[in-house]
Amino acid sequence: MSTPLEHGAGLTGRGDAETRRRGDSREHGAGVSAAGGAGVSARPSESPDPVASLLEALPYLSRYVGKTVVVKVGGSVGDEGTVLEDLAWLRRVGVNPVVVHGGGALISHWLAQLGRETRFVEGRRYTDAETLDVVRMVLVGLVNNDLVAGLNALGVKAVGLSGVDGALLQARLRDERLGLVGDVVAVDLAPVEALLQAGYVVVVAPVGSGPGGQPLNINADSAAGALARALRAEKFILFTDVPGVLDRQGNLISQISVGQVRGLMESGVLRGGMIPKVEACVEALETVPRAHIIDGRVPHALLRELFTDQGVGTMIAHEG
Repeated sequence: MSTPLEHGAGLTGRGDAETRRRGDSREHGAGVSAAGGAGVSARPSESPDPVASLLEALPYLSRYVGKTVVVKVGGSVGDEGTVLEDLAWLRRVGVNPVVVHGGGALISHWLAQLGRETRFVEGRRYTDAETLDVVRMVLVGLVNNDLVAGLNALGVKAVGLSGVDGALLQARLRDERLGLVGDVVAVDLAPVEALLQAGYVVVVAPVGSGPGGQPLNINADSAAGALARALRAEKFILFTDVPGVLDRQGNLISQISVGQVRGLMESGVLRGGMIPKVEACVEALETVPRAHIIDGRVPHALLRELFTDQGVGTMIAHEG
């Protein structure tokens, strides 16, 4: 069944252990006002006691077992270091990961190899018909296949899809200045739900089905946010190559509300590639309790964010 992406009411805070771990006393950082107050950045420390680590993780494990977590990763297996290991571990303990991947750097590389110029309009890749062919070959044929192979090699069953498969991601043209670039307007969850029910990790390439079946290039962050929203996932997590959302002084913001995110965007504190990430989080939060933007350079960042008191990166929620 297709799920239209109309705007809906968000969920309020639940006051659980995760909220407490993000409170003022948390070492990882402080919240921020919409004007961009200072945050405090701290790397999570390794625990030398495996029993203590297990006891710390158990409350979080009980929350996520049987639940769906949508994770957006980059376009290379090596971009986020241990992410495939973390995803495999999640599946083994009964969590259902759905992965959406990018691939912008590889697309630019192969366009250059073919002698074609990469052009961006307002931060998004201009996509004509020939560029779209390269986009599809890289995202569907190379990146998606590599991620699936990597997960299979770790002993978990994974299947790759593009948004065209089963009309998973239905899209409209975003802006004629961008060419064949789309925005998701509806999600048909049937193929994803069938694969999750069968025990597979689902890996999705962000190519959507446009008017008349025309494939469209979709921003991977936006595609992931739309899918998380439609799935009503327990978590939405985006990997990036910075510590998280930063304030005007460049300090990490550990926790922030949707309203504060909008304030940072309006004031120009958030720029460039961070804008589609926070926009995707805001969309997902219409049904997802919490979204996270985390630093993929931190070893086992995904497990740290889900299963430790300190966490990694920035948590975005409706409450401040």
